[in-house]
Amino acid sequence: MKNGLPVKEKLFLSGNEAIARGAFESGVKVASAYPGTPSTEILENLSRYEGVYSEWAPNEKVALEVALGASFAGVRALAVMKHVGLNVASDPLFTSAYTGVRGGLVIVTADDPSMHSSQNEQDNRNYAFAAKIPMLEPSDSAEAKEYTRLAFRISEEFDIPVLLRTTTRVSHVKGLVERGDVEKSRILPGIVKIPEKFVMLPANARKRRTDLEKRLEKLREFAETFPENRVERGSRKMGFITSGVSYLYVKEAFPGASVLKLGMAYPFPENLVKSFAEDIEELYVVEELDPFIELHVKAMGVSCRGKELIPSIGELNSYIIKSSLAGGNPPEEFLEPVGIPLRPPGMCPGCPHRGLFYALSKLGVFVAGDIGCYTLGFLKPLSAMDSCVCMGASIGNAFGMEKALGRDALGRIVAVIGDSTFIHSGITGLIDVVYNRGFSTVIILDNRITAMTGQQPNPASGKTISGESTEMIDLESLCRAIGVKHVYTVTPHDIDSTFNLVKREVERPAPSVIITKSPCVLLPEERMREKTLYRIITDRCNGCRACLKLGCPAIEWIGIDKEEAVNPGFREKQKGYARIDHLLCNGCTQCIRLCKFKAIIKDE
Repeated sequence: MKNGLPVKEKLFLSGNEAIARGAFESGVKVASAYPGTPSTEILENLSRYEGVYSEWAPNEKVALEVALGASFAGVRALAVMKHVGLNVASDPLFTSAYTGVRGGLVIVTADDPSMHSSQNEQDNRNYAFAAKIPMLEPSDSAEAKEYTRLAFRISEEFDIPVLLRTTTRVSHVKGLVERGDVEKSRILPGIVKIPEKFVMLPANARKRRTDLEKRLEKLREFAETFPENRVERGSRKMGFITSGVSYLYVKEAFPGASVLKLGMAYPFPENLVKSFAEDIEELYVVEELDPFIELHVKAMGVSCRGKELIPSIGELNSYIIKSSLAGGNPPEEFLEPVGIPLRPPGMCPGCPHRGLFYALSKLGVFVAGDIGCYTLGFLKPLSAMDSCVCMGASIGNAFGMEKALGRDALGRIVAVIGDSTFIHSGITGLIDVVYNRGFSTVIILDNRITAMTGQQPNPASGKTISGESTEMIDLESLCRAIGVKHVYTVTPHDIDSTFNLVKREVERPAPSVIITKSPCVLLPEERMREKTLYRIITDRCNGCRACLKLGCPAIEWIGIDKEEAVNPGFREKQKGYARIDHLLCNGCTQCIRLCKFKAIIKDE
């Protein structure tokens, strides 16, 4: 008790954990998502709360459609995705602004400035403006939870979905969060037929378009007095308009300045901005990525400085802001962040994908790649991926090259895609190949899991997010049903068989699918499996480095010094030998198949 009132428990949560907590406290009943860094942990945590139905959807479009349907039924619903996932979900997103909601609907979009785990760094505040949907933008874990609760209330009050934008820093950094009570929506669940609201034929859509503008006007008025759009008075000499995590950087860099913190990134509180700007001698806008706030401020006729000083690429920090506004010469006491040595990514020891990419590197074909662990096949020494655009693009890219080059493409191009990614958005590309009489070869890397984002199950895994058994998609039968007559399954650890099969199929003048099937080595059952360890007999190793071409972290190269060079166990001019680290080896046997000198044997 404090001052006669009960003290609420404090939790130490990441932004993602806090959003999950906020959704639970908001009384969410249905949550759907597709895993993608930096958003993945939201649904993983939410699935642990009782009374919430959580699911991994095949893709983000389906996730939003499921959440929207739940909203139509009068319950609060959540859809979660990373920033590029909102591109996939944009079709239902734009129309959902017209239909509006019944139960509150919140869509989390997790942006990734600096592209820590993404193929671009788009700024999804632009989606709020384009789709005419309000957006909240928390700056820390405490706000992440509270803004989630506010988003559901706003959604129901204004009959509109609400976007909640986080960034990698907010998603993953932890902070204190106050545990709250679970609230109930005032909307009664049930089936209510309102075709004029939910059926977007042109006649209905035109009326809903007009209604949307009325709702937006009310939201603009709401934004002017929304408590999370707040002014923090300080020095009149220097003032900042900012939002999200950039607010924390500004407060650290210029603690004495005046700040207008925008908790609602859209709609824009124009009167509040003008009132704030009138008292400021020098006004700055600090925001990551696009000049979203800056353009709105300047469109109002308010003079400010922004992206001509603050970088528009990558994450910001307090040092960058201080340095940018000090002409590149911040005070000496303001220390530059210490750089962390880069640790290049790589496939895990024993990864089944390595065997396939070794075979592809030997074939020398153009590899149209996709999003997943296997994208690391691009790296040396494998160097076996030549394009990677977005989820599902590999098949369409390969087919487009085939149509551009005609018969000259035969034997020269292959598409590579993971099992989860194939289900996400690769099936339609394969249908295109079959329907339009192509001959592309598609390789589906089936490791039974969505590995890159942390071992989430998918429709080909046979498990739901809660671990329950479910129907397992039969990829081979699915491909045959599409119309592919030549479908094969191979174990990628068997490099010779994989090489020969791929070599044969890329020459085939008809569509074919090769499924490389072997479980991810990080699956719990694989980690617990008793492994057969291998070692290299030094006297047999002649330093040919063939095994090193796999790029396996468990195989290391030991250089021979002058004293060792006189050892009769080594050949003349031999520069070194390979060694297997037992702590890393997973016993996949790929290296054994490459050693012509039988130097690699079981470690008895």
